[in-house]
Amino acid sequence: MKTTTRIISTAIATSILTTPALAHTGVGHTHGLFAGLAHPIAGVDHLLAMLAVGIWSALVMRQRRVWAAPAAFVLAMLAGAALGVAGVALPQVEAGIALSVVALGLMILTRVEMPVAAGAVLAALFALYHGHAHGSEATGAVAAYMAGFAATTATLHIVGIGLGWLLARASYAPRIVGAAIAAFGAYAMAG
Repeated sequence: MKTTTRIISTAIATSILTTPALAHTGVGHTHGLFAGLAHPIAGVDHLLAMLAVGIWSALVMRQRRVWAAPAAFVLAMLAGAALGVAGVALPQVEAGIALSVVALGLMILTRVEMPVAAGAVLAALFALYHGHAHGSEATGAVAAYMAGFAATTATLHIVGIGLGWLLARASYAPRIVGAAIAAFGAYAMAG
């Protein structure tokens, strides 16, 4: 319980003391299936968060439940995208994305365990921000664009789960990977 409190406290302090990264400009090709497929891997923040959800799930969830957080992430990301497409504002989207990377990195670093439902809800909260960024940048062929980034996100979660299972074999590896992901998230928040 103390570890969870430390993670949440660190994440809140980091979000208060930094400015958003403003990494999403809406510039470029942001419509259609192929743009959607490419979008999650074009931004390091999205890429790391999506891999991290899978890695964390593989490290702490039982095999049958490893898919709960990734599935919740994909569904909530689509909901967040719908909000973005509709023009519904979400506060501090860039800070929320960077904060998700920090938190997920710390969750991997500490192998924080929580009930499956809590993990899924937390992943869904992070996903709303990622999805909103994707959706607010959509310029046309929105359904195909959303299908594309949902497919890539699911694939990144699967890759993350595989990486998590590999990392679990070395006790130090998850700590290094988690620290690196959290450090990138902190850097993005300060940028």
